[in-house]
Amino acid sequence: MQYTKLGNTGLDVSRICLGTMGFGNPDHGQFPWAINQEKSTEVVQEALRLGINFFDTANVYSYGDSEEYLGNALKNENRDELVVATKVFFDQSDKPNKVGLSKKAILSQIDHSLERLKMDYVDLYIIHRWDYNTPIEETMEALNEVVKSGKARYIGASAMYSWQFEKANMIAEQHGWTKFVSMQNHLNLLNREEEREMMPLCETENIAVTPYSPLASGRLTRDWDADTKRSKTDKVAHAKYDSTEDQDEAIVQHVGEVAKKLGISRTQVALAWLLHKKQVVAPIIGATKPDHLEDAVGAVDVKLSPEDINYLEAPYKPHQVVGVLKKSDHDLKR
Repeated sequence: MQYTKLGNTGLDVSRICLGTMGFGNPDHGQFPWAINQEKSTEVVQEALRLGINFFDTANVYSYGDSEEYLGNALKNENRDELVVATKVFFDQSDKPNKVGLSKKAILSQIDHSLERLKMDYVDLYIIHRWDYNTPIEETMEALNEVVKSGKARYIGASAMYSWQFEKANMIAEQHGWTKFVSMQNHLNLLNREEEREMMPLCETENIAVTPYSPLASGRLTRDWDADTKRSKTDKVAHAKYDSTEDQDEAIVQHVGEVAKKLGISRTQVALAWLLHKKQVVAPIIGATKPDHLEDAVGAVDVKLSPEDINYLEAPYKPHQVVGVLKKSDHDLKR
């Protein structure tokens, strides 16, 4: 495993991050393809064996099960060597003060997350989306309190417009508050809209990029007409990618051709493409089987030529921005 700094910090993270959205009770209904505690622990143990020290979850994943399963899986490990990230914004309830980034919600949700994780602190506390109904000054002040209280070491953000991200950090700087050090955005070979503004901004400010859905919910890892349980039941993935299938098929074909040429897996091609981008620190791999991780970790050592990269990127056409909330959005579930 290779390690690198998390952007403009001294924190060492593995070049692959284990995402745990797939940890949870499948009977809860949020993710029918989720895996139980026993299988989740097996995945975490394999990650540790491979040298992965970076783990990502969220308060809303399987309604808190993901945090609980991850905490259980890590409870006997050396906490000082681990980097654990969780998120705040969404909630399973639509009751008042549950969803969003108010001071009340943030200070309450961090305590709930730490209780489920069975930890005293998280290394990275991420706002899951932009909150149009709370002044950003209130949000940044509350996040600063979380860091100053010792409940988080750093803060990050996910899936927003670049002007929002820049505004938040500018306000934090003006007040002497903690600034965001990472951006968890939607970036992969099937959706490269972040290259227009967010990626240049992160490069200029030396902000770490930790892309989610780096394999496009598995679409970049298999033949175009192949199905899996997740591909049939993952409503989130269908919302992200179904509308661009006609454009995306050619990209998937190019991934397969490069993989065959280099004698590696499609997973490794798709991840290596991301790892060649300057600000990408660690793609977040949502593994639900131990062998998924071994394949993914192999991407760290893959070198793509400029010709390979050009060939992978050639079929791309502009896509709709997916993942960022608009002010008019009412459905707040990712």
